[in-house]
Amino acid sequence: MKFPLQKLNQSGEKPFEFEDDVDIHELEDMNNDIRKITPVHVHGQAVKHGDDINVTFTVEGEMILPCARTLVDVPYPFQIEAQEHFNASSYYEEEDESEIHPIHGEVLDLTPYIKENVILEVPTRVFSDDDKAQEQALTEGKGWQVVSEEADEKKIDPRMAKLQSLLNEENDD
Repeated sequence: MKFPLQKLNQSGEKPFEFEDDVDIHELEDMNNDIRKITPVHVHGQAVKHGDDINVTFTVEGEMILPCARTLVDVPYPFQIEAQEHFNASSYYEEEDESEIHPIHGEVLDLTPYIKENVILEVPTRVFSDDDKAQEQALTEGKGWQVVSEEADEKKIDPRMAKLQSLLNEENDD
């Protein structure tokens, strides 16, 4: 999502309104939990004050994430409110901790900031509400198995089995 600075200058005192769908499927290839992401809908406004540009926008979309229990696909709809600050001056020096982004050239590219805000929105874990998915989930594999709390309580530790047999003998006497 790119805007020529000339369009922002033409809007004058009024905010420059924008709305578009942005394809950010590159996030699927990054090292994160996003398995799939549909094109996101972005709408907002840009206000220019001299060389400073304040952009407020909303990102809406849906991403597919793995369930924390079963690893099945879970659709996760999201809506993000974001605000970014830019400076169009050719003399502006970017500071290390600054929240103001310099604009190089005559075009403001909002796409990297849309991606950044979406990545920040990814939750640490999601759970599937689908009962069929829960039933189809793997319960054991090579060297592991899922153990419920009830089954774990009934199972006697093999190291303690000998002591249990001694206790049972004493109870019989």
